[in-house]
Amino acid sequence: MGSIACEHCTAACCRYVAIPLDRPKTAKDYDDMRWYLMHEGVLVFVEEGDWYIQFQTRCKNLGIDSMCQVYETRPMICREYNAGECDYTGGDYGYDHLFTHPVQIEEYYNHKTGKHLPSIAHLHKQTRSPRRKKRATATVS
Repeated sequence: MGSIACEHCTAACCRYVAIPLDRPKTAKDYDDMRWYLMHEGVLVFVEEGDWYIQFQTRCKNLGIDSMCQVYETRPMICREYNAGECDYTGGDYGYDHLFTHPVQIEEYYNHKTGKHLPSIAHLHKQTRSPRRKKRATATVS
């Protein structure tokens, strides 16, 4: 490897966006996460007790050479990125939990609560007011 890790980097840090999530508290919160994980390129992780959703998506400013095309005017979040946190050299992320598939969040919920994650239909019944069915009225002539 050369003297500068960036010369060999594939710009892993420029190929995703991770956003903090509120810590799940209800079955609906866990079911929402289950839904997130049903989408391609989405994962959920817990790091140092904080929950995040991550989207695998390439930065529009990443060149074919894996170099930033707007380096001089890059956003502050890029400027503050510490080389010690580098995805290329850092290796293991040390997640508390990593969820890449809906079944994993269901299993986590089941283990944590001792209950099965309720079905979506059951959750909607809890959050929606009941609707009255319209009765068909027959007209007598």
